[in-house]
Amino acid sequence: MTLPWPWVAYYRVSTDKQGRSGLGLEAQQEAIQSFLDSGSWTLAAEVTEVESGKRNDRPELDQALGLCRLYGATLVVAKLDRLARNVAFISKLMESNIDLVAADFPQANRLTIHILAIAMITQRTIPQG
Repeated sequence: MTLPWPWVAYYRVSTDKQGRSGLGLEAQQEAIQSFLDSGSWTLAAEVTEVESGKRNDRPELDQALGLCRLYGATLVVAKLDRLARNVAFISKLMESNIDLVAADFPQANRLTIHILAIAMITQRTIPQG
């Protein structure tokens, strides 16, 4: 019998208003739940942070990474852009040796995640027009 793989979910909303309304949070929870329902898994922990994606000091993300180490779990996020708006931050996260999966693109490997992060962050932060 195969034991279920442990996961730690990390949700981030930018403002208290988003957090209280559940709008951004509910969508992230649904995306992760849908992804995890496709396999054998155990959700070891869920961590929610209300913080701007511009900030690099994230106590709740640090807690999620610590839980990943404790449980030997993979960090799962709904979308890469929920982690940061800074490619250097995502690179640092990738160097932490914690496995990371984005529910919107679970096939991505470390190189793909770096490339996607650059593309997503650029698309969200550079005015189109």
